[in-house]
Amino acid sequence: MSTIVTPLGADRARRLRAALTALLAAALAIGAPFYFAPFQVFQLTMVLVYAVALAGLNLLVGFGGQISLGHGAFFAAGAYTAAVMLDRYDTGHLVTLPVAAVGCFLLGLGFGVPALRLRGLYLALVTLSFAVFLPPLLKRLEPVTGGSMGLTVDKLQPPAWSGLAEDQWMYFVVLAVAAVALLLARNLLRSRVGRALLAVRDNESAAEVMGVRLSLHKTLAFAWSAMFAGVAGCVYTWVIGFVSPDSFSFVLSITLLAGLVVGGLASLYGPLLGAAFVMYVPSVAQDISEAAPGVVFGLLIIAVMFVAPTGLAGLAGRVRSVAAPLLTRTTPPAAVRTPDSEPPSASPAPEPPAPADPAPADAEPVGAPPRTEKE
Repeated sequence: MSTIVTPLGADRARRLRAALTALLAAALAIGAPFYFAPFQVFQLTMVLVYAVALAGLNLLVGFGGQISLGHGAFFAAGAYTAAVMLDRYDTGHLVTLPVAAVGCFLLGLGFGVPALRLRGLYLALVTLSFAVFLPPLLKRLEPVTGGSMGLTVDKLQPPAWSGLAEDQWMYFVVLAVAAVALLLARNLLRSRVGRALLAVRDNESAAEVMGVRLSLHKTLAFAWSAMFAGVAGCVYTWVIGFVSPDSFSFVLSITLLAGLVVGGLASLYGPLLGAAFVMYVPSVAQDISEAAPGVVFGLLIIAVMFVAPTGLAGLAGRVRSVAAPLLTRTTPPAAVRTPDSEPPSASPAPEPPAPADPAPADAEPVGAPPRTEKE
């Protein structure tokens, strides 16, 4: 009985701890725009934008086991989809989100076909070429994309009933989009598709023997990943209000991949930590050295990888596992007495031997000579 009660109690405590952590994180996220300055709220908004893009890249690289150096191209496709719709067709901001998501999903589905025959560095090279040739292509499509000058669109304005400033309203809209995207990624990984991706990543031959269709799931991994990147690009246009080809060079793709590795591959919290790294570390590097911020940025990546080889998410888990025994005093649980666990009753102590009967008065002492009749 006790072996069943203990796991149930531990599972209930783990769920309670997760619920309290989620409530605390939600309270901090909701209260942040009312505490920080407008520029700091803008930085938090961009962290959420990059987190959505890294969540998609995590599906492909962390859980799918495929390398992509062209994720910035999908990001740019979603950004330009929203910008063209807002500038040329004067649609609403919210209408651009599903269009960018579906368009990038189909683009990733078509681009996932080469992934069926390529792997490793060859696949990375093909995806990098996609990120390299897209900016010049956007410059040549000047009637649609605005060429090198780019496109300027109106930002999402807060409604009058909200009583919020523009930066605060934008933060809450992006927070809602990021929450839905991260929840979708979490549920996707816990579904049959996620288990198939893990099987393909670990051992393709074994996954195929188990009935997993490699071609289908590899292509779907690219499609889902591109969809998340397109959604992030669309929201990026809402926040910045301007897009240009130079904003989406191949450096963006490499930066996203570096952010994911630093945050933690195959981790649900890795995209958030990696997004914070991508947003804040370049500004810190710029403050340290205005002449060579790229050198400082590279050195910081090396330092983080040296301290946390599995990423910041793995480092947080290691610190928690080390600190937990120090912060909590473990006491032995009280023993639960059950009929099966009753200690055996102590056997009664042996009774002392009864004293010998006293000899009668006329008894002859031992060794005395026999009596005569005269006596």
